[in-house]
Amino acid sequence: MSNMDQVITTSIFINGEERPSSDGSVYKIHNPARPDELVGNAASATVNDVEDAVNAAHAAFPAWSRLSMAERASILRDVAQKLAADEEDVKYRSRLFTREHGKIARETLLEMSRLGDRFMQAAAFGERMAIDEEIKGPPFDSLITRQPRGVAALIVPWNWPLSILGAKLPQALVAGNTVVVKPSANSALAPALTLQIIAKLLPPGVINILTGSASTIGDPLVGHPLVRMVNFTGSTTIGRHVMKTAANNITPVTLELGGNDAALVLEDAELDDDAFNRMYWGTFGSSGQICMALKRLYVHESRYDEVIDGFTAACERAVVGDGLLPETTMGPVNNAKQLKVVTDMIAEARAKGADVRECGQVPDEELYNGGGYFQKPALVYDADQSLSIVREEQFGPALPIMKFRTDDEAIVKANDSDFGLCSSVWTPDKDRAIAIARQIEAGYTYLNAHGPMAQDGRGPFGGFKHSGIGRNLGYDGVLSFAEPHTISGPEGFLL
Repeated sequence: MSNMDQVITTSIFINGEERPSSDGSVYKIHNPARPDELVGNAASATVNDVEDAVNAAHAAFPAWSRLSMAERASILRDVAQKLAADEEDVKYRSRLFTREHGKIARETLLEMSRLGDRFMQAAAFGERMAIDEEIKGPPFDSLITRQPRGVAALIVPWNWPLSILGAKLPQALVAGNTVVVKPSANSALAPALTLQIIAKLLPPGVINILTGSASTIGDPLVGHPLVRMVNFTGSTTIGRHVMKTAANNITPVTLELGGNDAALVLEDAELDDDAFNRMYWGTFGSSGQICMALKRLYVHESRYDEVIDGFTAACERAVVGDGLLPETTMGPVNNAKQLKVVTDMIAEARAKGADVRECGQVPDEELYNGGGYFQKPALVYDADQSLSIVREEQFGPALPIMKFRTDDEAIVKANDSDFGLCSSVWTPDKDRAIAIARQIEAGYTYLNAHGPMAQDGRGPFGGFKHSGIGRNLGYDGVLSFAEPHTISGPEGFLL
């Protein structure tokens, strides 16, 4: 084991200070590629720590919220620069992230390095929000201002924790809120270290960090009477519970939940190696563990065989193994529970007679079969719409592929889902693409691409139906952390 791979222990962070949990407890995080390998210990926060963190954020709120929008934006820009200033530390945290999460090294480095960009975007949106809207009489003159809500609880999942933090943390801060951040217990070490860098650049209490079990600290945090906003990203099941808990205090929520994204490949789609490569990464980046990943592929019947051949060939090039190895293009699934969700769906499809093909190369068979949470890319050809892999979110390296005859049929099938997060339309015809996109029940539609690498962070992100409530990112993402405040007076008095 190299010095970079020593077992570490991370702390919680409250009121500007690193500290152990109130009872000194920690929990272990192992490498999903080698589950016997201990990566580190994370502090296991208690209910008392929740109380301390929320109170610290509440105490810091008046001074932070009184800063001008320009002052807070300037601080965020400074944070963005400091996050990338120490290249060796960025590499260390990225490697640690791969070891605790499993995703390939170049993905973790990308996620670690793009966090500063999100701070820069939020700073620009904050300055826009500082400009009051004016309504001139008669009968009144009014100013529409925005006021921060107060303490915001930010809860992030394990799959892309830093990117998702970047969609809510800088937005909450620039709007004038203080925060308590709860990273996922399954991926807490590198996120905690990164958050501490940010927190130490801000006044004490503005950012507080709690790691540990959601079953212990989730409800006390979400249901705390001093928490004035909850922003949660995770599963639909837990999102329902968060919403119910927050409702006790009439606490507003933003919920970015599951997705079962449909892609529609029309008969005129331009399909070459580059297109299939975009399709592959939109599906199997991070081993398919992305909320906006392509999860249902609908193909016009005239192009079905071509898509099967081209997409299967792209999947066969996948190299499955340890995410730290440079040749690896797909690491393990993050945890045993999620791996079982995926393998059960694959097994059901096979049991019901579906044609399933597992693709890709495995250079180290001993590692692949040695207890790590590995699954090669699995394609379910001509899948029946009733299969669970079609109806539910697999959140892993498996994809059903189905035919359609008409655009109307494709739209009906795309919308035949409880989810409505993202979608994609593949055609060179711009007007047709837009017309179809407008009929898809989803919060985001990509054209001729899909997933994180096609995402425009300047636009709002979120879903319809069971995919959530509210939006992150974009100007809407900043506005969600502020309440409108109308100031009116007689005509001619204000304006």
